[in-house]
Amino acid sequence: MTVNMTKGQAISLQKNDGGSLTAVRMGLGWQAAPRRGLFGSRTREIDLDASAVLFADKQPVDVVFFRHLVSDDGSVRHTGDNLVGGVGAGGDDEAILVDLARVPVHIDQIVFTVNSFTGQTFQEVQNAFCRLVDETNGQELARYTLAGGGQYTAQIMAKVHRSGAGWQMTAIGSPANGRTFQDLMPAILPVL
Repeated sequence: MTVNMTKGQAISLQKNDGGSLTAVRMGLGWQAAPRRGLFGSRTREIDLDASAVLFADKQPVDVVFFRHLVSDDGSVRHTGDNLVGGVGAGGDDEAILVDLARVPVHIDQIVFTVNSFTGQTFQEVQNAFCRLVDETNGQELARYTLAGGGQYTAQIMAKVHRSGAGWQMTAIGSPANGRTFQDLMPAILPVL
């Protein structure tokens, strides 16, 4: 059963049978919002990019994004860049796979961000979401829907962080500005 998350909500990544999740997919989906023009509604392609920044004791140690598709240790993998979004209702336009069992013990948080590489604001985006899927069986565990537009070009979506012997996911939903994950570092650090 999917948990529809609200900003700041945390959920455990333990399975219902008490076991731990071993592999998850953070999916990102979006569509371009139609704009009214002189000759009717039209849409403009929107290039959103998903990134995962790996932290050890609040220090960034690795990143996975469209130009670095696999973490140095191989535990986190980006499936590839989508330049336009909108594959359909609920489908992932970009995804980042995390093999939780292989994440090195010194990595304690993985923060997922979304940014508009081409600089459009989220006012031009609709139906944007971030979801967590159990990669072993395809079951959606949690979904965070981005509500409302805004004059910002990025969003700190969620983080997966160690909690005891397991992992938790926290929906963050903080707007930010920047075209790349590097631009977003000042907005990421306060949510660690």
